[in-house]
Amino acid sequence: MLPTDSTKKLSFNRCIGDGDLVIVYERHDSMKAVKVCRSSVLQNRFGMFKHSDWIGKPFGSKVFSNKGGFVYLLAPTPELWTLVLSHRTQILYIADISFVIMYLEIVPGCLVLESGTGSGSLTTSLARAVAPTGHVYTYDFHEQRAASAREDFERTGVSSFVTVEVRDIQGEGFPDEFSGLADSIFLDLPQPWMVIPSAEKMLKQDGILCSFSPCIEQVQRSCKSLQSNFTDIRTFEILLRTYEVRQGKADSLTHKRKKHPNEGSNEQVNPSTATVMARPCGETRGHTGYLTFARLKCLS
Repeated sequence: MLPTDSTKKLSFNRCIGDGDLVIVYERHDSMKAVKVCRSSVLQNRFGMFKHSDWIGKPFGSKVFSNKGGFVYLLAPTPELWTLVLSHRTQILYIADISFVIMYLEIVPGCLVLESGTGSGSLTTSLARAVAPTGHVYTYDFHEQRAASAREDFERTGVSSFVTVEVRDIQGEGFPDEFSGLADSIFLDLPQPWMVIPSAEKMLKQDGILCSFSPCIEQVQRSCKSLQSNFTDIRTFEILLRTYEVRQGKADSLTHKRKKHPNEGSNEQVNPSTATVMARPCGETRGHTGYLTFARLKCLS
């Protein structure tokens, strides 16, 4: 059931080959995923880039166009993939993802159950966290979404650590074959409380469950269902505020310093020097959802 091949790796410490997926980085807010094809070209505002020039270069390379412009060819890590993937559903972003992996105590070798798969943003990071000896079993009731997710996991190199199945977890629960084997479970469902009895059976003793819900009413009902056989029930809302840091000239207004009467008149200072400035980004992500965690009670 659980893959045990310790030779499997998730690594991009190699050169780019024909057919590889790369993240073309123009700037922090302009990236796209591109499949390398020897006969293809990429055209953007910086000029034309031949894919054939990319083959054989290591990930992270700076490559130039016919006009002298340049981009960086980055590896499709889970963090970057979250920023460029196709949104088939609402996705989790890095702030929520990192929090989920920490609080679910996911480490290499863990067996993780997830429902639903959606666009696969979280799944990709879960796969990296359990590699090389763990595995993620993820479920979605929508057959086309599941098929698209499989393709994405192949493209990003994590398919060895992920199994995608079509199943209505909310209606059927998790497969009995995982009873008592799961280290962690993640739920992203409209009615997670319906799955909690099944999740309880799947978890190992002291295993942890996380439920992601956009509405507080869903959280309240889930917490009520968790109280019987779970402990350490906590809910978090992750709000992230990012800053832009850039160098420029700060033409400050005239600063007046009031002197002591014995020092004479006020002194005016008009600095106009290069400096590093930081300011909040114009677009800040607000509420995404509530993360509710609970630990299965140990049998006495």
